[in-house]
Amino acid sequence: MAYGLLKGKRGIISGALDENSIAWKVALKAKEEGAIFTLTNAPIAMRMGAIQELAKACDAQLIPADATSVEDIENLYTQSMDVLGGKIDFVLHSIGMSINVRKGKSYGDLNYEWMQKGLDISAISLHKFLQVGEKLDAINEWGSVVALSYIAAQRTYSFYSDMAEAKAMLESIARSYGYRYGKAKNVRVNTISQSPTRTKAGSGIEGFDAFYDFAEKMSPLGNATAEDCANYAITLFSDLTKYVTMQNLFHDGGYSSTGISEELVQMIQQQNQ
Repeated sequence: MAYGLLKGKRGIISGALDENSIAWKVALKAKEEGAIFTLTNAPIAMRMGAIQELAKACDAQLIPADATSVEDIENLYTQSMDVLGGKIDFVLHSIGMSINVRKGKSYGDLNYEWMQKGLDISAISLHKFLQVGEKLDAINEWGSVVALSYIAAQRTYSFYSDMAEAKAMLESIARSYGYRYGKAKNVRVNTISQSPTRTKAGSGIEGFDAFYDFAEKMSPLGNATAEDCANYAITLFSDLTKYVTMQNLFHDGGYSSTGISEELVQMIQQQNQ
């Protein structure tokens, strides 16, 4: 059911790669809720993914942009405002990549050049999106910027490696720039800490399936789906959350607040018998 939450709003959605991507689900939901928007991703990701199909379904223009390039982000905002006919009301930052994880490097044997590249792609890019948006005055007053994070920013997950540092930095940038942008233009900036989700990025992490099952058993509501994460993001883009900013918002079925579930206790007891 659509509620018209984003009727008349303009946006930029980054990071949609295929139909399993959270950004893909956000785009479909934003369209359903009445928004118009552009889609963006790195040029290589656009060639590898099925984003053309999404663009057609959403009647959205594709604008390639390297999230580490200030020049590309400037072009993204400028073109988006031109295509959409005005300033931007919402931005989704769904960008993250660790070369060390992709290459199978252990946390005690990181390639530091790769780590710096991962921080730039996964976290500093959010600062660039916000700084460029502010300098160009591209985001409307009471606009909303949402970035996707993960609980490894606060807690240690051995398989997450240096992406944990990237997510911690991402959340810090959201707080610091959220204060600045809130004072300047009432623009709010938040992160969503989502359940483990079967996306291309998530499924590429070693041990993901086992942890997915663990989180499912730990969470009283179970793992939140990509579709439900999209629903949550839409509420943060809407005027219903005008005074929510600088927050890291857990969208994980209660996982982050559960010490140990009854189901896991029973499993351990059965194994010890």
